[in-house]
Amino acid sequence: MTDTPKMSARNVDVYYGAKQAIDDVSIDIDTGHVTAFIGPSGCGKSTFLRSLNRMNDTIPIARVTGEIDLDGEDISRMDPVQLRARVGMVFQKPNPFPKSIYENVAYGPRIHGVAAGKAEMDEIVEKSLSRAGLWEEVRDRLSDAGTALSGGQQQRLCIARAIAVSPEVILMDEPCSALDPIATARIEELIDELKERYAIVIVTHSMQQAARVSQKTAFFHLGKMVEYGDTSDLFTNPQQERTKDYITGRYG
Repeated sequence: MTDTPKMSARNVDVYYGAKQAIDDVSIDIDTGHVTAFIGPSGCGKSTFLRSLNRMNDTIPIARVTGEIDLDGEDISRMDPVQLRARVGMVFQKPNPFPKSIYENVAYGPRIHGVAAGKAEMDEIVEKSLSRAGLWEEVRDRLSDAGTALSGGQQQRLCIARAIAVSPEVILMDEPCSALDPIATARIEELIDELKERYAIVIVTHSMQQAARVSQKTAFFHLGKMVEYGDTSDLFTNPQQERTKDYITGRYG
């Protein structure tokens, strides 16, 4: 592990107008493992996740204070388009573009000018779909609409789209909540494979999922990060009473 974490957040607060949604959160996120954010609905985990690639900038009343760094560089000083190429996002509901499967994956590399020509673009598309575990299923129908795929396939297409621009971090906001158990298992296997190459942060309302896919877990409650540590420790031996209450189902 390097001395500098892939991403680090220090004393981050997020406000929506006068309402404080995140209160003084500090955390380091590294490549090579999955970090899960868990906690009851409305506790701020998705809000904090969105601050890691400045998605909150798109909300007029949102204001973020504190410092978030990517490779030691303050993300508030970065071009947001470049930042979001490096810190990709996969949303709760699969959201393929109303374009072909091929064009869904080629979209980002085309905008960022990373492919020199058609052959190189073909290679990026194939590699991204392969990494997302989708190539074998769609290789003969790349011109079909991405929206014609099943829900689980659409979500893997969105993951392929996110990794096509070679990000360093992938943020996933409840990526399986709209999927059935079989599709969920496929995505969880995929997350496990992708963590070797990327820093992955996943927001999940499922403690079982957090326990299965993550190596580190942060528990959020009422906008604060109550506890953060190795997933196995947090679930078997939580240090904070609130964490224990949540994990044992006393509230949620």
